[in-house]
Amino acid sequence: MARFKLDETDHQILDMLIENARTPFTDIAKALDISAGTVHLRVRKMEEAGIIQGSTLTIDYQKLEYTFVMYVGIYIEKNHQTQFVMERLYNIPYITEASVISGVYNIFCKVRARDTKHAKEILFQVDDIQGVTRTESMISLEEIINDTKRLMHTVFKEMKD
Repeated sequence: MARFKLDETDHQILDMLIENARTPFTDIAKALDISAGTVHLRVRKMEEAGIIQGSTLTIDYQKLEYTFVMYVGIYIEKNHQTQFVMERLYNIPYITEASVISGVYNIFCKVRARDTKHAKEILFQVDDIQGVTRTESMISLEEIINDTKRLMHTVFKEMKD
């Protein structure tokens, strides 16, 4: 598949949307000295190309009292059960990330909970999934980096080069 070519204006639009996906097109147009229609058209083309897929909402979990973060390594009895287990994990809304990985574990998850009691309940739900033989959990003492904006800026900058 051919790579979508972004020009400098596209990059500037993306930089502004990465910082705040709700920035009005009229504000972007003013900042870049182009028409709002041009911004709209370029964003639509990037959406059609699959570069932009919706927009995101950033939540302050501290204010919602979901401050407990735990990582869970999951061992599965047989590799062919991976899809079945992943489907069950998807039904646990407190699991915010799950990846099939190589190495010690079959699946590695990030869990967000209210407190240790809540985290234990979530862990028991994971343990109850058919095919899960055992889990290992690690408590996050402090989340230092949780910022995809830096990566997005870097990826789009590399595309310019």
